[in-house]
Amino acid sequence: MAHTDNQSSTFPDIVELNVGGQVYVTRLETLTAVPDSLLWAKFSQNSPEDLPKDGKGRFFFDRDGFLFRYILDFLRDSELFLPEFFKERRRLQKEADFFQLPELSRRLGNDGSYTEDNGDPEETEIPSPATTPSSSDRTLRSPGSTSGYITVGYRGSYTIGRDIQADVKFRRVARITVCSKISLAKEVFGDTLNESRDPDRPPDKYTSRYYLKYNFLEQAFDRLAEAGFHMVACNSTGTCSYGSSDPGEDKMWTSYTEYVFSR
Repeated sequence: MAHTDNQSSTFPDIVELNVGGQVYVTRLETLTAVPDSLLWAKFSQNSPEDLPKDGKGRFFFDRDGFLFRYILDFLRDSELFLPEFFKERRRLQKEADFFQLPELSRRLGNDGSYTEDNGDPEETEIPSPATTPSSSDRTLRSPGSTSGYITVGYRGSYTIGRDIQADVKFRRVARITVCSKISLAKEVFGDTLNESRDPDRPPDKYTSRYYLKYNFLEQAFDRLAEAGFHMVACNSTGTCSYGSSDPGEDKMWTSYTEYVFSR
């Protein structure tokens, strides 16, 4: 079907998309930047009434909402910038094939050695001891360990002064615990994982007794993100007590918090 300006004008200049539950707002010219791509066909050869929408009227695509950000980036600039230690290259290539972007698919299939159009090397996947399993770790991985859940928990405490406007004083996290399948925990945290409380368990078993050798949650979150995990839930409980019998003293709070990650 031939492209008509009249059909194109029926779409707004600013388009809202719901891709797998993730909301994106972009320009119509961005979606139609690559001729003969799926989005070009959808938004230049159809009318808004022809496309599926969610409950709020946003155009809906049942695809990976997280990876769609890279599809949009490529449509905007015809370039591909991936985060360091990006582990979703194959899945992103599958998304590129679905959206009929052969040039993006070709670059993603270039064994990770993508170069920009100007010939300068792009960010590539560089193995890191922190995120790449050693040969001994690889032998521990079970067939089902490529996906799953990891729960990170910690106990902490903090005080709140009598002046309600006073800064909260946090205490250092005493210990960060890890609950997951053995193979997943070892893949993500490597030699920063303390296994002394549950040694020599088979890789296809689960444990809730591992903990990390450091006390910063951000370090754990960074490793999980680099391994392709995303936070899906969190919860926290806490109790309050006075530091002494004097009600004028600062209140001491203790808490237990868990973060659930999925890949």
